[in-house]
Amino acid sequence: MVRRWARHPRCVARARADLRMTLASWGLPTVEEAALLVLSELITNAVRHVRVPGRQIETRYLHQGDSVRIEVHDAADPQPRLMTPPPEAVHGRGLFLVDALADQWGVTPWTVVGKAVWAVLAIPDDERASMADGQLGEG
Repeated sequence: MVRRWARHPRCVARARADLRMTLASWGLPTVEEAALLVLSELITNAVRHVRVPGRQIETRYLHQGDSVRIEVHDAADPQPRLMTPPPEAVHGRGLFLVDALADQWGVTPWTVVGKAVWAVLAIPDDERASMADGQLGEG
């Protein structure tokens, strides 16, 4: 599932709603909370830190058997880094949340311009077993 969003703070809520519907269509309710938080952090970083005029943000969601992959593509080349903010800072902890919630995450440079920041969340064993038994469907 691929979507493009205007680089504006409103796109965060819209992308969250889109991911929520996608996860529901895939029958994956148990990863919803973590997936929505991860997406929020990644897309908020793209909205806040990308300074390339006229470029959109692209989200991509992939159901890969035993996991869900969330990607946020933007047109900026600098890669996000996991840093320790000062205790009094009100921003700067988003990637710590992504690191804590995701089983894997990273950054992949685009060939022409920009990058994809991605995170992979494992589907719990009991939900995968239900899917294998046909109790949950893929949309």
